[in-house]
Amino acid sequence: MSYPAIKVCITLGTRPEAIKLAPVIKAFQDDPHCQTQVILTGQHREMVEQVMGLFQLTADHDLAIMKPKQTLTEITCGSLQGLESLFQELSPHLVLVQGDTTTAFAAALAAFYQKIPVGHVEAGLRTDNLFNPYPEEANRRLISQIAHFHFAPTSTALNNLQRFGIVNRVYCTGNTVIDALLSVAQLNPVCNIPHLDWHQGRTILATVHRRENWGPPLEEIGAAFLEILETFPDVKLLLPLHRNPVVREPLSAKLAAHPRAFLTEPLDYGELVGAIQRCTLLLTDSGGLQEEAPSLGKPVLVLRENTERPEAIEAGTAKLVGTRTESIVEHTSTLLTDSQAYETMASAINPFGDGTAAQQILKIVQQSDLF
Repeated sequence: MSYPAIKVCITLGTRPEAIKLAPVIKAFQDDPHCQTQVILTGQHREMVEQVMGLFQLTADHDLAIMKPKQTLTEITCGSLQGLESLFQELSPHLVLVQGDTTTAFAAALAAFYQKIPVGHVEAGLRTDNLFNPYPEEANRRLISQIAHFHFAPTSTALNNLQRFGIVNRVYCTGNTVIDALLSVAQLNPVCNIPHLDWHQGRTILATVHRRENWGPPLEEIGAAFLEILETFPDVKLLLPLHRNPVVREPLSAKLAAHPRAFLTEPLDYGELVGAIQRCTLLLTDSGGLQEEAPSLGKPVLVLRENTERPEAIEAGTAKLVGTRTESIVEHTSTLLTDSQAYETMASAINPFGDGTAAQQILKIVQQSDLF
């Protein structure tokens, strides 16, 4: 039985989107019934190129909108203008967007303006606080109003969509980040950090970047990192620094002089997976790491006041500890001194899927009545 070709545009602009869409891009590109175009907005440049290289992917189009200190308005307007002409030229049957970035929202809106159906990968995440995280919570809600397909990563996300009145073409697929993680982890990637010996002592992997943590919360987080290093002489801290100076400078000022604090440039995705495999635990405000680390048996302490991924908290793979110095130190100390508490988190089952999400998304699109 022959099928008409499905013309699909997959848009992305940031490193998390690239990681989570890589398995989706591969699934659609490998299917002979799909004509797939990959579009970069250029919201983040260097970090996206690293991920594309790792997964051996190339972009068909690049809007190249990135410029220093660009505002959310500039990202949105640049993406809308570039995507308008591209979508008119390519006339796709479907536009796929991922998550809650400004690129994802702008791409969904640009597709809507051209009356092109939108598929939302990782739909249904909610904190119910419109400004936390900002602007992600608003972006994900707005995309849900535009999307034709809603690919929810968990049953909780699916229930969130239904709670907001979104009940048509809602599917629970698992999270594509697990597809990406497992494909890279099986390669046992290296993570060579100068002077960091993974075999000596214990290493905490930390990442901090979210807007809501800028300013005083970041100072508290940095102070917590320093106190943990002073309290546990066998512990090292690996802290890849975000490129934004608002994040980088306060953390560097507080930690750069410490002999067991390893402040690096952002790790490429292969190195990051290698670091997760080798570290003891993670301290992070990243959404993606809350999903990924449990698949490799590593506890995650979430440096945020709330999370749109409550499944990890409920499953026991992650714990929400906030940004206060005392709380971060207390919960980290527990995991470093209480082997039973550590093992309970490390052995909890990851609720974010089994690594087949991309294939499920492809199958749903193929079997839909849209084409």
